[in-house]
Amino acid sequence: MDIIRIIIAILLPPLGVFMQVGFGGAFWLNILLTLCGYIPGIIHAVWVIARR
Repeated sequence: MDIIRIIIAILLPPLGVFMQVGFGGAFWLNILLTLCGYIPGIIHAVWVIARR
């Protein structure tokens, strides 16, 4: 299941984080990072998914 979440995180980083943690602080941080740059959003999303 983590592989599917990582693939989703690469395509849509906030969705991947939402599937892992819901509407927590990590989700809002990921939206901010994705708006600042797509690559930081991807890195954060993969990190959140791999950490849990």
